Amino acid sequence: MGDNRELRQAVIGWLRHARTLPPIPQLITDAALTTRPEWETLSNAVAQTAPIADHRDLYAKSDGDWLPASRALLGQSGLGTVTRLVARGVQVPEEEVADSFLAFCTRPAPAVESWLLLNGDLPKGTRIPLGRYTLQTFTADELRQMDPMPALHTLQPGGLDHRLLAGAPFIHAPDPDRASDRSSTHWFDNVGPRPEARHWRALLPLLLWSPELLHIDAVFNVERGRYLGLHQHHVPTTIQIYEDCSGGQEEVEVRAVRCFDVTPAELPRLQAFCTAVTAKIDAVMDGTTSDSSLPKKRAKRLERAARHLLQAYQRTHSDYSVWEQEADELHLDYVIALEALMASPKDDHAAGISQRIRSRAAALFSTPPARERVETLVQEAYSARSRYVHGDVLKDRGEGEKQASLRAVRLLAREVILRWLVLTPYDTEDLATLLDAAADGTRRERTIEEPLRAFFTTTPPQDSNQL
Repeated sequence: MGDNRELRQAVIGWLRHARTLPPIPQLITDAALTTRPEWETLSNAVAQTAPIADHRDLYAKSDGDWLPASRALLGQSGLGTVTRLVARGVQVPEEEVADSFLAFCTRPAPAVESWLLLNGDLPKGTRIPLGRYTLQTFTADELRQMDPMPALHTLQPGGLDHRLLAGAPFIHAPDPDRASDRSSTHWFDNVGPRPEARHWRALLPLLLWSPELLHIDAVFNVERGRYLGLHQHHVPTTIQIYEDCSGGQEEVEVRAVRCFDVTPAELPRLQAFCTAVTAKIDAVMDGTTSDSSLPKKRAKRLERAARHLLQAYQRTHSDYSVWEQEADELHLDYVIALEALMASPKDDHAAGISQRIRSRAAALFSTPPARERVETLVQEAYSARSRYVHGDVLKDRGEGEKQASLRAVRLLAREVILRWLVLTPYDTEDLATLLDAAADGTRRERTIEEPLRAFFTTTPPQDSNQL
């Protein structure tokens, strides 16, 4: 490893040389900058301080030799942008720029992370583990310091204002299967399923916590200290009007926050709930490596139910608003989620499956009125699903009634998944068998009522009194 002072001094010398460049940015591209004789001094200092053996990502092959790559050193680091600003006469903090560039070159290549921007509002300092994921809020300064060149945000207006994302809830995790890709966000990409399906194990505990609609607003790739792919035009915003001290009004662009909110007082409950539910999801998904077929099928059914529920949530704009053309299709998603969990591998699917799904879903609830309501909702959902798959349209209801019915089925599917997670065995015992036997009062109390009561007492969701 070379002397860091040599590279630092080379950067400051480069910035001072930039004052002599022509002040026309389009004429001094990164490629043009590498033709300057002063570039070799900077490049050699990088090679001495950050050799290829330790920093392969900073190098590229040129004429058969591995040399420091201008794409990384000027483009990714932000040094090229700073150089063009200096050429235009902008005053830059040379020491800060040199320190940022030195850190860029000498730190290990960071892991590629997937970041999901959620639509809610969580307290400052939130940090909740969700298996391999983390739910976290960041300050504007914390986000700025993840950029390779933090000084650019004061030197070059028009980029992402990190204040827009201060306090925004992100789910993030290292994504070792994804290569570094700095093209843009990854919302509709061609690699694997959509993000709500790919990251369902992190999203499901939050969805089960609250009846409010959870959405992914945007998806980013992040390499801390190398690339922060948060783009302003991908962040949903709205205009907030404030009164200034003189009595006038000021319009400020802010992040659009929808209904998924958590107060500081609720945060410990949310953390306890997420820990408990994540452990139950992990226990079920451990069945994928079991030698027995039932745990494997159970894991596949949970994943299928979660993916369909999350897919339907992502397409639901508000509590009583989905595209009319999609309303019937969303019924299908909810029925698939219910059937995935309530069906048993031992069932004869030729007859009576809808009745079994109704009775098993109802058995998850304690009171006769709740069980009767669940049976009615499941029956209505099956009827809507059948008419849809047979090419009919639900013409017997007004649009408002259809939307209300769809909301009720959405909340039921969510509640069924939570109760299924609480009750399901992790061995070779079948929950469907236990639910079918729920008519036995003594057995019902031991296998259904007691576990549900214990869970909702110790780790209640936000709406623990709903059903």
